[in-house]
Amino acid sequence: MVGTPQTAAADNPDPATEAFLAHRNLLFTVAYEMLGSAADAEDVLQETWLRWAGVDLGAVRDRRAYLVRITTRQALVRLRTLSRRRESYVGPWLPEPLLTAPDVAEDVALADSVSMAMLLVLETLAPTERAVFVLREVFDLGYDEIAEAVDKNPAAVRQIAHRARAHVAARRPRRVVSAAETRYALDAFQRAVETGDLQRLFDILAPDVVLLGDGGGVKQAVPRPILGADKVARLLAGGWGRVAGSTSWRPAQVNGHPALIVQLEGEMDTVLAVRVDGGLITGIYAVRNPEKLSHMERETALSR
Repeated sequence: MVGTPQTAAADNPDPATEAFLAHRNLLFTVAYEMLGSAADAEDVLQETWLRWAGVDLGAVRDRRAYLVRITTRQALVRLRTLSRRRESYVGPWLPEPLLTAPDVAEDVALADSVSMAMLLVLETLAPTERAVFVLREVFDLGYDEIAEAVDKNPAAVRQIAHRARAHVAARRPRRVVSAAETRYALDAFQRAVETGDLQRLFDILAPDVVLLGDGGGVKQAVPRPILGADKVARLLAGGWGRVAGSTSWRPAQVNGHPALIVQLEGEMDTVLAVRVDGGLITGIYAVRNPEKLSHMERETALSR
């Protein structure tokens, strides 16, 4: 299988390779935000490269825009396929977590757009709505550029963007939460779970907190969302209490936000991300599916 170019093969790479490498992190970010899967985003980049390598560069006015257009179209094709595949997924589906560099967190808008909570909101959009929202709200592309990428006219794209923006606004957190606030909530959460202190858990969990666990049918996880502080607290205190002596926790930067990696007997077992609103944890996302943890071994570069 032909792969995407990772590094220049010579001191002077050909123009197609040079352009692709210059925008690779951007293209990956576009694909990942549309798909919620790093593995599928990498496949989309491969498909983008294969098409880009056959393009007559002399006829391309804006190489960045052209590459984004190819990536968006390939991601849309894959997104429709993934939507059907996820209907048969075992248990709740969560986005594939990424170990991200500190510079991602410094770009507040980028970090917000790739957070686990936001990616789950984007899952509720139709494929074209998702593409339009991502390209407009995250990457600030013009309506004409987006129209070419999604094969719609600019007027239709404006309507789609308005509809998608309203849909997301009704479901996203009320405000952007600082890294310090998230770390504080995570520290309190970790101490409470490790000690089995139910009261501490109640103090940090919102009354309507939701816990989602993704084991993909490979690892044990909650088969459906768990709602409410009482149920979530008792499940966590009991579940982790049984393996407390074999687990260790370490902080990490996941999808641009503080998170926790739980290791079981020295091996990565679970990536825990949270949604914080008003100082309380309103969402807990526990990814255990081993197939989704491969991008936690090294930092992934994202850019806008």
